[in-house]
Amino acid sequence: MPTGDTRTTIAEIAALAGVSAPTVSKVLNGRGGIAPETRDRIQELLAQNGYRRRGTTKRQPVGLIDFVIRDIDSIWAMPLLKGAEEEVARAGVNLVLMSTHGRRVGNKHWIQQLASRRTDAVVLVVSELQPGAEEELSRLNTPVVLVDPVGSTTTNIPAIAATNWAGGLAATEHLIELGHTRIGMVTGPEDVMCARDRLDGYRAALTRAGINVDHELEVYGDFQLPSGVAGAAKLLSLAQPPTAIFAGSDLQAAGIYEEAQRRGMSIPQDLSVVGFDDVLVSEWITPRLTTVRQPLEQMAREAIRTAMALAHDDTAPQPRVELATSLVVRNSTAPPRTLSD
Repeated sequence: MPTGDTRTTIAEIAALAGVSAPTVSKVLNGRGGIAPETRDRIQELLAQNGYRRRGTTKRQPVGLIDFVIRDIDSIWAMPLLKGAEEEVARAGVNLVLMSTHGRRVGNKHWIQQLASRRTDAVVLVVSELQPGAEEELSRLNTPVVLVDPVGSTTTNIPAIAATNWAGGLAATEHLIELGHTRIGMVTGPEDVMCARDRLDGYRAALTRAGINVDHELEVYGDFQLPSGVAGAAKLLSLAQPPTAIFAGSDLQAAGIYEEAQRRGMSIPQDLSVVGFDDVLVSEWITPRLTTVRQPLEQMAREAIRTAMALAHDDTAPQPRVELATSLVVRNSTAPPRTLSD
């Protein structure tokens, strides 16, 4: 019986599946002529038993890197794909683009597909993995690298992230330096690591400046535009509304603009706004958005380099890399009206 380690053989998988060894070999090499239900059963057994291809201890490169992203048409996708494509072109390998269409990565069928075909490494750009996905991924004979693993702080998978806490600190300090003392925060989901880090940076800046942290000014969202609208509506309806709002994403900042405009407020005269990411929307909206730049292109390039190092040397240069964020000051922030009048 297979034990789930590298001694698992094609013959053992074939016996479990009730097929011949050549049939298992066809599935492993992506060949046709196999009934879909048979292929699925074999792929599941390969994944369950941690099958690893025979041969030398080093994998034979095939020149392919899988790049898995939540949504290809999202505003974050363009810089990430640009960075990834530039790096694979430099390295002389090819990129295989996959989208999760907003779903969590790690469903059984997807992992079975990875187990049954050849790729040098997988780069995952995801907000969170399905429960148990990390364990299943670790059983593959394929290196995996995460980009901005916001779903967990305990992952053992090599990760490329950004300095989210420092970004939240810089954004809030900028508003404090302008004279704001009542500053709202619309962040991402409460259980997502980067959202917590940005919120903690915001709180740290207030504390350093001797400003009490008021949880009434903190609103959770999902990084999307509608949650910016909803968050701004809640904050601006307070008896003492904020004079400035720090948004956990540029899309949320755009939502804050919408709600402020609906209320007849001017930015930055009546309300200062800071975003996070520095994607194209920050240049498109009026006034141009002050935001925290997240080095998305660089993060993708570093992830590809790490994935290739794992594929060729079985070791990552560093298990976790955090690339620096930076504040980009544009036109959406100014001193509060009480100071500027």
